[in-house]
Amino acid sequence: MIYYPLQTLIDAGIKDILIVSGPGHAGHFLNLLGSGKDFGARLKFEIQDEAGGIAQALGLAEDFADNEGVAVILGDNIFEDNMKREAMNFKSGAKIFLKKVNDPQRFGVADVKGTKVIGIDEKPKKPKSDLAVTGFYIYDSDVFSIIKRLKPSARGELEITDVNNEYIRKGRMEAAFIKGFWSDAGTFDSLLRASQLVKEKQNKD
Repeated sequence: MIYYPLQTLIDAGIKDILIVSGPGHAGHFLNLLGSGKDFGARLKFEIQDEAGGIAQALGLAEDFADNEGVAVILGDNIFEDNMKREAMNFKSGAKIFLKKVNDPQRFGVADVKGTKVIGIDEKPKKPKSDLAVTGFYIYDSDVFSIIKRLKPSARGELEITDVNNEYIRKGRMEAAFIKGFWSDAGTFDSLLRASQLVKEKQNKD
């Protein structure tokens, strides 16, 4: 799986990449990927000691980001689209990437006006739209001060949705729309579907 999100970042023109993983997997990733030279990238590694949420993992990248913006991709996400234009043109605020889905109840769901995001509901029973929030985000350097002010959710984690909602509250969240295939591979069915679609794409190439 790690090759797919890694390639998405590289295709977007991002070559300095921090991989955050739990202590049980960090050595595996280091042995598999090394310095990133073989991919034309520069890789660093950070350990998230406990399951503290995506926002906590992002917070570990503050020194790595060095007061610049960051792109974030979740390790179980597979994208067909190339995000280079969005990544290279990003200036400030935050940007999330949305995809129309048939089962929005499974995801964070965005409410938008044009490209302006006005709300995100996490796994709503009655979604306001069919636009799922995918696992690719771009933030300016303000994200780290936002994370420091977060309080853990009911499940004891720092939630990326709370980060996104803070940008929305400030009117600084924009949306981009995924046209090609996307899967979060979060269920056995979606993992199988993702594998099949990746295979079909490779056969076409």
